[in-house]
Amino acid sequence: MEINKSYEPQKIEKKWYENSIKNGYFTPKIDKNKKPYTILIPPPNVTGILHMGHVLNNTLQDVMIRYKRMTGVPTLWIPGVDHAGIATQNVVEKQLANEGKTRHDIGREKLVERIWEWKEEKGGRIIEQLKMLGCSCDWTRERFTMDEGLSEAVKEVFIQLYEKGLIYKGKRIINWCPRCVTALANDEVDHEDETGNLWNMRYPLKDGSGFVTVATTRPETMLGDTAVAVHPDDERYTDLIGKTVILPFIEREIPIIADEYVEKDFGSGCVKITPAHDPNDFEIGQRHNLEKIIVMDEHGIMNENAGKEFQGLSRFECRDKIVKMLDNKGLLGKIVPHEHAVGHCYRCDTVIESYLSDQWFVKMEPLAQRAIDAVKNGEVQFQPKRWIKVYLHWMENIRDWCISRQIWWGHRIPAYYCDKCGEIAVAKETPVKCTKCGGTSFTQDEDVLDTWFSSWLWPFSTMGWPQKTEDLDYFLPTNLLVTAPGIIYLWVARMIMATLEFQDKIPFDTVLLHGMVLDENGIKMSKSLGNSPDPIHIIEEYGADALRFSMIFNTPKGADSYYSNAILDTGRNFANKIWNAYRFMMMNVEKIDKIPESVILSGVEGLKLELADKWIYSRLNEVIQLSKKNYEELRFNDTANILMDFIWKEFCSWYLELSKDRIYNSENKEEQLTAKYVLLDVFQTSMRLLQPIMPFITEEIWQGIKEYFPMPEESLVIATFPEVNKNLINEKIDTDMSLIQETITAIRTLRKQVNLAPKVEIEISIKVASKEQINLLKSYENYFQKLAKISNLKADVNIEKPASSIAAVVQNMEIYLPLEGLIDLDAEREKLTKQIIKLEIELKKINGKLHNSKFVANAPEQIVAKEKEKYNEVKTKLDITVSLLNGLK
Repeated sequence: MEINKSYEPQKIEKKWYENSIKNGYFTPKIDKNKKPYTILIPPPNVTGILHMGHVLNNTLQDVMIRYKRMTGVPTLWIPGVDHAGIATQNVVEKQLANEGKTRHDIGREKLVERIWEWKEEKGGRIIEQLKMLGCSCDWTRERFTMDEGLSEAVKEVFIQLYEKGLIYKGKRIINWCPRCVTALANDEVDHEDETGNLWNMRYPLKDGSGFVTVATTRPETMLGDTAVAVHPDDERYTDLIGKTVILPFIEREIPIIADEYVEKDFGSGCVKITPAHDPNDFEIGQRHNLEKIIVMDEHGIMNENAGKEFQGLSRFECRDKIVKMLDNKGLLGKIVPHEHAVGHCYRCDTVIESYLSDQWFVKMEPLAQRAIDAVKNGEVQFQPKRWIKVYLHWMENIRDWCISRQIWWGHRIPAYYCDKCGEIAVAKETPVKCTKCGGTSFTQDEDVLDTWFSSWLWPFSTMGWPQKTEDLDYFLPTNLLVTAPGIIYLWVARMIMATLEFQDKIPFDTVLLHGMVLDENGIKMSKSLGNSPDPIHIIEEYGADALRFSMIFNTPKGADSYYSNAILDTGRNFANKIWNAYRFMMMNVEKIDKIPESVILSGVEGLKLELADKWIYSRLNEVIQLSKKNYEELRFNDTANILMDFIWKEFCSWYLELSKDRIYNSENKEEQLTAKYVLLDVFQTSMRLLQPIMPFITEEIWQGIKEYFPMPEESLVIATFPEVNKNLINEKIDTDMSLIQETITAIRTLRKQVNLAPKVEIEISIKVASKEQINLLKSYENYFQKLAKISNLKADVNIEKPASSIAAVVQNMEIYLPLEGLIDLDAEREKLTKQIIKLEIELKKINGKLHNSKFVANAPEQIVAKEKEKYNEVKTKLDITVSLLNGLK
């Protein structure tokens, strides 16, 4: 067998991924006798390009889906992409801007055509990138939130909710993005703490008796004020209730009203009321039947209602001008710096505006209760559990959802207005006749639905609803949703509500919420900050397996992941270690006789095993047990740590080394065949355990082992996950081998302390505590000869420490290494004495610093900590050196 000296992931990964696709390994067969395991991909935006957050999220999903596939259940991971209304339209509108055009120049139909063309040409890029990462989705079931089936589901849901009275149209204060020119749901607004100003403004009383002072962070909205409110119990203003003030610049007479919403102790206790530009003011306006005056247009430009002085200005230009004019008129009071949360558009970061507008809403409260109960009773579980409180808090305080968007790309609202009488008809197609007036001409609503309106149907629309399908019957509810906490409200909660409402089922039983991917300084990764690497470049350089393993290895369940290029060495070095072990085995086992079929059939129980063989099987089965438990509990980083420790530290560093004598010894065929069998069996089993995390290198190695160690499966992707053989777990074997390993390690350390060359053979004396220890050490003296270069091992309960020797303690044994004849003792004593003097001087110097009160008080904290660390290091070196010198006396 020809095996490359170094592992080349680029060749191997593509080959095995294409093999899986070609053979349909990712497409499950429905088996009514087996309960399936299903995951729904959080659909990335069609505009998306793979970033490190995608890498973490999709690797977590793929690890679980690959593990479950190996357990033999029908396993489905449904992929797809989201049409991402605002984001996608923005991309194409930028293209138009480069051509000197706007969407209005080409019209709705042409814009939508252009977006579909862009989607077909560039929209699938992230899917190809997910394939490079190794995502084992069933690509035959790939969905798009604007495809025909999902569009049908969107219409059906809209109509059903409308007919139940749960969808309505009304004038409400909504979040408005003047840049995207559309409404935004509350959850689509990112709030950022900013330092602004609180401007105090004086409104003159009409009767000329004085002023009332109001405060605002948005002076431009004063032009739309229609009242001033005070608390009904505020004695300062009791006499003013019912009077009127004159609104500066507009000269509008507005009343002073009493409302309990006003906080008496905040500011002056008087509040300006702008019903068309503030949600709380809107509610007050409703209670008091106030006029609602909109003073800016959809682009954030002041309109004719703002007055000639301000019409045509941007909202921020208007703000500056109002402040100056108020000051000139003597109507500006104190300007107080003010920390407050400012809402920004989640897509373009523009400061959002509270804006009165005709919009479509979903009444959420009637849908929320069942979704609350599903989490409270444990039907849907959140991991980590701390996120349950966040979910419940939002659900128990839920508000109606604004679902209309003033853009052209998306699911157009299936509402039609009769051109004759204005009656609204909600239907999948244009109505033939108006039910109110008999008119036959209709105009469809211009707005489209919020992108999340199609996304909340994802669990069942992807399976063919509203049609009754076999997939819906078999794969729903799904099992696992892996996502970020940031979209608990936007998506997770809504999916639970929608699936319960339309399927009478939960959408999934477990939600795994992972943290963010941060850079090494704990800063969120972002292209604009330049701290977000391109995962495709990483895959091209290191391989997908190395990237996947590194991310999983360094990310505890539910925690943030800290990324730096250095963590990639973990995955790459591990892949290289596995490859080198594989290469060594294959180069040697091919020279050994074929393992008889009788041995393969009887398994390990039919072999004559020595201690190392029994130990590696015992440890392997303990690792199988732990790995299975951790996979099931979604503790993937624990699995990665366990498998790396076992394969690298136990299999490669110990068992492989101990097996070499038998592998090379062609005179003893039985021992040689046993070593070959154990090596291949343990390594192929390890590849099965590791496959969910590193699918490509494990497949290549497993297929290579299969040439010499027959296995029934055709691919590791669909191979059986190992089962624990408890008969092979032996605590006594583990304990005995552990004692041998610790002893060999201690002897190696003694050799290192006096710089003995690796080839120099030594004699060792060990004072033991029992005859059982004597028997163990002498029975496996060949292990010591092999791994510690011992020519003679003496072990007894009454051994005295030899002259001119150094010692180590392992458990209840003392190990002595006599140095007579190995080194120049006088020269060694002189060298150690000089080292002791040097270390004592260094220790005294550091100690002086640490006892200097001025140094400790004035030096930076990290410098003081470094000196303390240095003190401990030098003290440890000094103690070891003194001990070595004492051993030579």
